[in-house]
Amino acid sequence: MVNGQENATKTTTAELGECVFSTMLPSEITVQALMWTIVIITLVAASVNALTLVGLRHSEVLSWTPRFTLLKNLILSDVLIIITRGPTVIYCLYQRTTLSLGNWCLIQYFVGTVCIFNSLLTVTCMALERYLYVCHAIHYLRILTSRRMCVIVSITWLLSVCEAVVSMSLLHLGREQGIHLEGHTTFGLLCEPDTLEHSMGNPRAAAIFRKVSGFSVTMACLVSYSFSYMRMYQEARNAVQPFLQVNMRARKTVLFYCGMLLLQLLPAFVKITSDAISELEGTVAMVPSTFSGLTPSPTARSFHIVLLLLIPVPPCINPLIYGLRNREVHQGLPKIIWCKGKLRCMDGGQNASRNVEI
Repeated sequence: MVNGQENATKTTTAELGECVFSTMLPSEITVQALMWTIVIITLVAASVNALTLVGLRHSEVLSWTPRFTLLKNLILSDVLIIITRGPTVIYCLYQRTTLSLGNWCLIQYFVGTVCIFNSLLTVTCMALERYLYVCHAIHYLRILTSRRMCVIVSITWLLSVCEAVVSMSLLHLGREQGIHLEGHTTFGLLCEPDTLEHSMGNPRAAAIFRKVSGFSVTMACLVSYSFSYMRMYQEARNAVQPFLQVNMRARKTVLFYCGMLLLQLLPAFVKITSDAISELEGTVAMVPSTFSGLTPSPTARSFHIVLLLLIPVPPCINPLIYGLRNREVHQGLPKIIWCKGKLRCMDGGQNASRNVEI
């Protein structure tokens, strides 16, 4: 009798997930296009990050420099985001159903929160590191020692974990009575903040904390990035002013990195916009449904689909901006790809250098 009730509950949950999915993506062509797009983006992001991380780990020269220590920390966050989110979205699209509320949903939310906050903090530290490198080159190595870099990386993870723990605690404390973690379906293909908050009864304290902390970290990243690259541009301009020249390279570099920052923060901007619209509407962008629950409004559906496409974008471009675009990394990758072993590569390099010296 109990097993029959459990099977009935599972069937009802599955049917509800399929119904919500059909309201979000009624067109089969759209589902197929979205699924293959996310598959391609996920594979590209995983490949590029793995290649860059392997290249940095096998380079003794780059591995311990402050810039690439932060880059490895950023890549680690990106890889965790890809692993926890990409396959989940692809599975939901393949099964034509929304994500169920359960342990995996909570794990995905926790890991995603930690990694996104860590990525924002790491990008902020990378901008400040470039500022010290360009504007205070004499004191650069004295300021950013190996020990201090370990402390900085540890602090970024500690703050990110604390953010996720507080957010999860507020969600559980504000959860409506009667809502259990198993046997319920969510209203999205990804366990992002809005999806989980809606499924747990919209706890107000959790939503306010998430929105304020997310907005604060995003603005801190923008301010530090703007300050660092404007100061670097001023230093480059001052270097050529006595010769009555314009440093076009510095201008192009600043414009490139600022443009890439906006692309990196695009998912955060979309999330902030979604939060602002939901606050202005006085609702959580959800309307009553005919099947014992809530169904996403057109606005919520649109933002959710856009987030699905934008979340893998920063993991794709981060290695290209900070890693593969770098001359040292770009020159070192062919050795890793084509050499059969590390010792053989090192021996070949040593023999070549000896021949040159001779």
